[in-house]
Amino acid sequence: MRFLTSRTAKLATLTGLAALMLATIVAPSMAAVSITGAGATFPAPLYYKWANDWKAKTGNKVNYQAIGSGGGISAIKNGTVLFGGSDAPLTAGELNSAGLVQFPTCIGGVVPIVNLPGFGNGKLKLNGPVLAQIYLGQITMWNAGAIKSLNPGAKLPATRILVVHRSDSSGTTWIFTHYLSSVSSTWASQVGADKSVRWRVGVGGKGNEGVAGLVKQTKGRIGYVEYAYSVQSRIPYAQMKNKAGKFVLPSLGSFGAAAAGARWSSSNGFGTILVNAAGSRSWPIAGASFALVKKSTGNYANAHAMFSFFDWAYKNGTGRADATRLQYVSMPLSVVGAVERVWHAQVKAGGKAAW
Repeated sequence: MRFLTSRTAKLATLTGLAALMLATIVAPSMAAVSITGAGATFPAPLYYKWANDWKAKTGNKVNYQAIGSGGGISAIKNGTVLFGGSDAPLTAGELNSAGLVQFPTCIGGVVPIVNLPGFGNGKLKLNGPVLAQIYLGQITMWNAGAIKSLNPGAKLPATRILVVHRSDSSGTTWIFTHYLSSVSSTWASQVGADKSVRWRVGVGGKGNEGVAGLVKQTKGRIGYVEYAYSVQSRIPYAQMKNKAGKFVLPSLGSFGAAAAGARWSSSNGFGTILVNAAGSRSWPIAGASFALVKKSTGNYANAHAMFSFFDWAYKNGTGRADATRLQYVSMPLSVVGAVERVWHAQVKAGGKAAW
């Protein structure tokens, strides 16, 4: 009995040591990883949903802070986050000088939103030149002749137009002002297109949510936000006349139509402009959102987990369904393949390919 007891004890000890060794080997890969990102507010509703679903699937966390595209670019350059978010793509030269890789994550639309009694979703019609004149302060009343001519028979109020714009460095503003520059030579020469511009009129709100909040607060206001913010905040959006001369509503179909002819090239970080696209179904103020990552980082586990997150979001049925529900267009799988080849070829973590 003594021999059996001693033998049993030894076996128990050996079993315990084996379990400890196995736990030591397995634990690092099983430990939850926390990924940090910051930047554009344009894709934030989608990133939050992706993060929740991915955490439920893997236990890993994605902490994304919607601080605006300018803030996201600064954060990734300074190395305070694992990925930055921007709707204003960096040029190939900017990417090379900063040691960054850029790739698109989703496609969406910027929409004019209005707080105008009697005008629900799509009931007000606008075109690019009129929108530019409103933001230049040249059209100041809702019953102005230029707006009346686009809305025959509509009861437009004799009230002032109150303009709302972004106060922060914004990719949504980059898309919006690129559109206005493409349809108005006056806007192009006097204001231009950038993440921040010298606004002629109006008040500023921080982030898409700040603009939505200000428009919702006061009658007569007009602003511009990513479409999901209009839907979530229940603020009416306007119809827009596109390059083909057709009035269109914002939708997955019209955003997708605007991106149908896009050329995604890895040589320029996949940067492309989708505003004022050809086609009768195209939404005229469409754009892509981009992620920015360092070409070299020391933590392989975090970098690989980050790419696993985006790979899941690109390809998994849940991730693509999330995009559809929130009215974003998923990236075409042909583009995804090109993006992931760039991850493998250009991003190193801990001295080896991060993907």
